[in-house]
Amino acid sequence: MTAPGEPTPCDRARGVALLTATASVIRKDLLLEWRGRARINATLFFAIMTLLLFSFAVGPETKSLAQNAAGYLWLAILLSSVLSLGESFRIENENGALEGLRLIPVDARAIFLGKAIANLVLLTGLGVLLIPIAVALYGAEISAGFPRAVLVLVLGCAAISAPGTLYAAIANQARARDVLLPLLLFPILVPALVGAVKATQLVFQGDPMGQLDSWTTLLVIFNLMYWLLCLVLFGRVVEE
Repeated sequence: MTAPGEPTPCDRARGVALLTATASVIRKDLLLEWRGRARINATLFFAIMTLLLFSFAVGPETKSLAQNAAGYLWLAILLSSVLSLGESFRIENENGALEGLRLIPVDARAIFLGKAIANLVLLTGLGVLLIPIAVALYGAEISAGFPRAVLVLVLGCAAISAPGTLYAAIANQARARDVLLPLLLFPILVPALVGAVKATQLVFQGDPMGQLDSWTTLLVIFNLMYWLLCLVLFGRVVEE
């Protein structure tokens, strides 16, 4: 007998199965990326070129470059994420892997969590590589310390990964998927993008008014809402 509200053995077994399947999907996606490296190389090259184009467009205005470094950094990550997110489901469709996972069957929540976390790892790795490049190009300084910059980076990339994974699955079923994904994704990410840019700007330039915690809280709330919402909706998307 179990006490009221206490998880039953069946609930525990389902939870363990969900975690195991999620870990398997994460391992599969990251292993494929590491072996091929095509998506990693293309995304990194595109992001670096985006940062360079911003520096060329603004010109030798070093003060303006330093003030807007956070915005340029997140625009590079956002634009590069479209390439990364779209490719993740394109590979699944070409190899029939997604259909195979559904036939095993694997819980749709495990597929979503596995792919979203794998996308989060890739985007965070991209951001960690881009921060020193942005600092060098734009003359910015990390006043709040690199650990705080990484925390904001993880929260911002998580805000892109969850809805990005869901909309990549939706767009992948359409013919014009390359155009549809940014049209669906970018409007949703406006609050998270504003929060990430403001928080990163405070990390770079200092936080004399104590506003960094407020923008970080905004990112946390956005992530909680959209990770839970996408987790619930993903099953219906892949069943269509």
